Amino acid sequence: MARVYDNWERLVRVTLQREQLRNAGQGHERTPSGLAGAVPPSLKKTTNIDAILQAADEIQSEDPNVARILCEQAYSMAQNLDPTSDGRGVLQFKTGLMSVIKQKLAKRDGVRIDRNRDIERLWEFYQLYKRKNRVDDIQKEEQKWRESGTFSANLGQLELRTSAMKRVFATLRALIEVMEALSRDAAPDGVGKKIIEELRRIKKSDGTLTGEFIPYNIVPLDAPSLTNAIGMFPEVRAAVSAIRYTEYFPRLPDDFEVSGMRNLDIFDLLEYAFGFQKDNIRNQRENVVLSIANAQSRLGVPVEAEPKIDEKAITEVFLKVLDNYIKWCKYLQIRLVWNSLEAINRDRKLILVSLYFLIWGEAANVRFVPECICYIFHHMAKELDAILDHGEAKPAASCMNENGTVSYLDQIIFPIYGTMAEEANSGKIAHSGWRNYDDFNEYFWSPACFELSWPLKKDSSFLKHPKKGKRTGKSTFVEHRTFLHLYRSFHRLWIFLVIMFQGLAIIAFNHGKFNMKTFKEILSLGPTFAIMNFLECCLDVLLTFGAYTTARGMAISRLFISFFWGGISSVFVTYVYLKILQERNDQYSDSFYFRIYILVLGVYAALRLFLGLLLKFPACHTLSEFSDRWSFFRFFKWIYQERYYVGRGLYERMGDYFRYMLFWLVIFSCKFTFAYFLQIRPLVRPTTIIMNLPSLPYSWHDLVSKQNSNALTIASLWAPVIAIYLMDIHIWYTLLSALVGGLMGARSHLGEIRSVEMVHKRFESFPEAFVKNLVSPQSQRMPLERPSPQVSQEMNKAYAAIFSPFWNEIIKSLREEDFISNREMDLLSIPSNAGTLTLVQWPLFLLSSKILLAMDLALDCKDTQADLWNRISRDEYMAYAVQECYYSVEKILHSLVDAEGRLWVERIYREINNSVLEASVLLTLTLTKLPLVVSRITALTGLLIRNETPELARGAAKAMYELYEVVTHDLLSSDLREQLDTWNILAKARNEGRLFSRIQWPRDPEIKEQVKRLHLLLTVKDSAANIPKNLEARRRLEFFTNSLFMEMPSAKAVSEMIPFSVFTPYYSETVLYSSSDLRVENEDGISILFYLQKIFPDEWVNFLERIGRGESTGDGDLQESSSDNLELRFWASYRGQTLARTVRGMMYYRRALMLQSHLERRAIGEMNAGYSGSTFPSTQGFELSREARAQADLKFTYVVSCQIYGQQKQKKAPEAADIALLMQRNEALRIAFIHVEESGASDGKISKEFYSKLVKADINGKDQEIYSIKLPGDPKLGEGKPENQNHAIVFTRGDAIQTIDMNQDNYLEEAMKMRNLLEEFKGNHGLRRPTILGVREHVFTGSVSSLAWFMSNQETSFVTLGQRVLAHPLKVRMHYGHPDVFDRIFHISRGGISKASRVINISEDIFAGFNSTLRQGNITHHEYIQVGKGRDVGLNQIALFEGKVAGGNGEQVLSRDVYRLGQLFDFFRMLSFFYTTVGFYVCTMVRLIK
Repeated sequence: MARVYDNWERLVRVTLQREQLRNAGQGHERTPSGLAGAVPPSLKKTTNIDAILQAADEIQSEDPNVARILCEQAYSMAQNLDPTSDGRGVLQFKTGLMSVIKQKLAKRDGVRIDRNRDIERLWEFYQLYKRKNRVDDIQKEEQKWRESGTFSANLGQLELRTSAMKRVFATLRALIEVMEALSRDAAPDGVGKKIIEELRRIKKSDGTLTGEFIPYNIVPLDAPSLTNAIGMFPEVRAAVSAIRYTEYFPRLPDDFEVSGMRNLDIFDLLEYAFGFQKDNIRNQRENVVLSIANAQSRLGVPVEAEPKIDEKAITEVFLKVLDNYIKWCKYLQIRLVWNSLEAINRDRKLILVSLYFLIWGEAANVRFVPECICYIFHHMAKELDAILDHGEAKPAASCMNENGTVSYLDQIIFPIYGTMAEEANSGKIAHSGWRNYDDFNEYFWSPACFELSWPLKKDSSFLKHPKKGKRTGKSTFVEHRTFLHLYRSFHRLWIFLVIMFQGLAIIAFNHGKFNMKTFKEILSLGPTFAIMNFLECCLDVLLTFGAYTTARGMAISRLFISFFWGGISSVFVTYVYLKILQERNDQYSDSFYFRIYILVLGVYAALRLFLGLLLKFPACHTLSEFSDRWSFFRFFKWIYQERYYVGRGLYERMGDYFRYMLFWLVIFSCKFTFAYFLQIRPLVRPTTIIMNLPSLPYSWHDLVSKQNSNALTIASLWAPVIAIYLMDIHIWYTLLSALVGGLMGARSHLGEIRSVEMVHKRFESFPEAFVKNLVSPQSQRMPLERPSPQVSQEMNKAYAAIFSPFWNEIIKSLREEDFISNREMDLLSIPSNAGTLTLVQWPLFLLSSKILLAMDLALDCKDTQADLWNRISRDEYMAYAVQECYYSVEKILHSLVDAEGRLWVERIYREINNSVLEASVLLTLTLTKLPLVVSRITALTGLLIRNETPELARGAAKAMYELYEVVTHDLLSSDLREQLDTWNILAKARNEGRLFSRIQWPRDPEIKEQVKRLHLLLTVKDSAANIPKNLEARRRLEFFTNSLFMEMPSAKAVSEMIPFSVFTPYYSETVLYSSSDLRVENEDGISILFYLQKIFPDEWVNFLERIGRGESTGDGDLQESSSDNLELRFWASYRGQTLARTVRGMMYYRRALMLQSHLERRAIGEMNAGYSGSTFPSTQGFELSREARAQADLKFTYVVSCQIYGQQKQKKAPEAADIALLMQRNEALRIAFIHVEESGASDGKISKEFYSKLVKADINGKDQEIYSIKLPGDPKLGEGKPENQNHAIVFTRGDAIQTIDMNQDNYLEEAMKMRNLLEEFKGNHGLRRPTILGVREHVFTGSVSSLAWFMSNQETSFVTLGQRVLAHPLKVRMHYGHPDVFDRIFHISRGGISKASRVINISEDIFAGFNSTLRQGNITHHEYIQVGKGRDVGLNQIALFEGKVAGGNGEQVLSRDVYRLGQLFDFFRMLSFFYTTVGFYVCTMVRLIK
């Protein structure tokens, strides 16, 4: 019967495990047990049932009774939480769990289990488990470590112990939780008393159990953690100390609870006062701590026993975070919430920064309305001041609900969101009929916004919901769908082109003569300018329809003043000019009208020129601000140009201005010369002839030409010319930008290394270039002068020693990606150069076959020693190979033998060295015997590279003796041979059989490395000119080595670098190819796997070699092994446009930072970083170093915003399981998603609550929820991608954020340059510091098809040459997508990294560039670093992509961003902006019409 019960229990477990695997797609490597993995989501939310069941499975084999107790407790918790089993999957779970419990309660071996002793058994097992796993000892070691700040454990053991410790603590926590529950019903004495005392002790002093399993993102702030060293960095400890609650803050109520084991801090006050959500508080607490800590680390790591944050660091963060608020107050001319910067102390600065982040962190869609955030902050900061002035803390009135609770979300955000949502539901109608995010934001650009009052007036116009059939009032701009926006936004361009065409035509029709007649005709440009300017005023009035009732009165007044002024001036100028035409026969031109016209035109032109210079010319900007003191100037400036909150100060420094002005003057000179001589002048005579023809009968109905000089014929003649005239400026721009871009690229050293042969040639210079650019100054410790060749050689050796670990990791990554084979990895790897060998040891691919070639030269030598060496030295790597071989043989032989054998080695080398100095090598050695010597050395090293066995030891001794015989009796001259043969010591040992009878097998790692290297040096006979063979590996190495010689900022130490995040939005694209995806065949009978094998044949062979399979291995063989099958899936996914490829690439940033941090040797609490003396670090174990991992996590965060991950999990979609697998394989990966909870209401309707969640993988491979922030409603009000980014951006960290799409890739060698790129934010790139760093892309899909190749080249030309010119000299580069790096604080305080209004912001990325530029940002472009990018490869996909881009440009034409940039840029910058955005499509359209 017992066997039946056991079988039944196993059956239930297997069923639950199968259900779990089905929930997870394929299961992959998910480790939770069947019971724990089958817990429904509704039960996980508020309990630890899954953790208890996981512990039950962990201890099942140790004590089944205790496992049964845990299962019973889990069932009780599930029953209490959902007694009616209404939740999804709850009934099945409880049924299965009860079946298992029943079997455990049954008789076993004739003894029934006594449940009355459960608590005693549990207590006894708890004590035993603690002793068995040395928990108390571990805690003592932890305390020691915290006090010393160093680790003493071996790295490999440390990693294994860390993983084991996590599991032990997880089980202990489950045991403690169950004991606590059972102790409530136990007697107060006996075991119950012991349990209560233990629980009290744990809660009071034991942070380990708590700290390991309270979910945290990066820094364990709620409790200390043994497995995470980041909390022990001095700057982090100082930052945590800085936000602590002080006696100067008001007292919180006694019943206020502090979560975790941390101390009270300023966030607790803000939570109590304003009702922020707990997870928003936790999220922003970590954000503020990291911001302050990183700011401090750039100033210097504190070295005090109790570290403190420098006032400068806090002020830096304060001014950066609140910069937009300060500018907003200045623009509206209202007082800041503080009197002056000097008047507020550091605590007040910190609490204001924390308040701003909390407001922003819970604002949801309101984050797209940055000035609304400023408005909310302004009033809440005032409330905070009032609270701080009292002795006791009180809730803020603005956030108080009717029921007495406090909620910022309900009282502040929800009303604003509700209005936005109602407007967005109207988003399917015309843009002009509803308010988008920009309309809501621009409400706060006027002092009238304070009519909204505080607390918010629910009946204000701002919060008014739209009514059906009634247009909602816009702000100051209405997006009417019309082509007239092209003229309105860029009217200066069209006026300029028309006036120039008119002027050139007048000169051409006057045959190039310039007299009074020509002059009077040229004066007709005045009416043309006035009329076209008036047309723009008319469009302003017309296209503002829909905003008259809600726009600011001053803005409407300006429109009509400009309209009437433009109308009157155009009528007057035209009338006077017509009067002049009536007097055109007057040769003296001294008439009244002529003088009036000249005077009026002169004054008008002078006024326009003056205002234009005042507002657009960089050098006059200071004068422009000074002139604001007088209302007269302010009025005319206001009439000339509208004043917005954005777009102020769109000027550059004079040097940049003259550069892009010169660029356009060159284009104009070419264009107008071409237009005059080849377009206009050739048509003058035909036009004159046609005009003078008598009335002609036309075969078509022509009502225009009759009595009108054949006007239609003339129009037909001139129409193509005019069309070409309007669009050919783009052609001239393209030609000049290609020329300028090419010259700039050449000047930047781009493309200098463009072949593997050039890599070989210049490899000797790579270490020094690498160290100077990519290694922090603290780590170099190099002398600056080179007083002698010996010092120079030592420096080269030192450079190579620093360079080698980085280069080898790059080569290792290429092998891991299967771009190179094992053999190629050995040939490409560079020795550590940290040994005693004085020479620089280069990679074998540079030295292969060089020994054999040098031997051939020696055999053919008929001249002197100097001539032989000169011939060898012509190939510098041949000289390196000869020297290294010579000295390596000496070192190896010296280590192998002892006594007489060592004396023989020393004697041989002493004789040879003397002969080298005396230039008598050719006399001392018989060079014809060198091949024989080399063969003996090769035989010896061939044995030594293998593991020692008695048989091999005897063979090595024999090989050593044969080498001795060859060297002594064949290689050396007869004189030396006789001396050695008669050497008594040697002769005696030889006669006694002791000479070389025993070999000391290599044990020293340095000697073992040299033996292996020497063997390869002597045996690799093939030329390495084609290594690596893979084209992608070549391209990457060529670009990386070329970039070492490009100009880039110096790298800071990892501890001092700018922290950054990588951010990837994901929806439902492919995460990882499944086995079926790879093998299913299309209509042509081709599977994905077969296709990949054919286009990447060498990579397929390398993959099979990596997993230990032969080339003949079939798909079926790989399917038999689950691990090989999983590796196959990853191999294929890494060659497609999948999320797995993107995640692997972005995690290279963390790997690079860990490597760099490890080699900089920063210990916790230690400032002596760098290399000392001749010791250089090893990369061994760098991925296991806690300090390196903690330092990398302090500087790098990766968040993937998987919008529907929650829905995918509920639907058991394979994408959810694949995403979970990626989290398991990448511990630093964070997944953000939208979680939807449905609940039934009393009226029968289903209500939904939306949460923004962040998860990571826990120790059991399951999703561990870190934060869950409730949203006011559905976050998708606008375009999907920017809304997806917006909900998750609150989980990013650092000062910079790189936007990466899910079809991108990255490379380890490029990740090493990220520190340099981030330093560009501090660089001199114009009048302002950069806010967006443009990064070059490499399109990796070019090899798929001819269309893909074309798209790849097209994209490459744009992301390199095109954007290079846009950034400099034109200064109009925008954000064209990924992978640009944003100034995170700048952008999150100004609306985010994209815009999200429906349809009009369909090209959401470029609007980030528009917004950054309008808000006085600066966008640069850098080409020494690259990121991979996948592009569309099929014709239909390419057509859809091009259609999307073109449609997006059409929407841009309607937008206020393009209008303001077109209006507010100076003339030349406006030209650059037009022809590189919407102008490209306008010119294409004109070309097609033509």
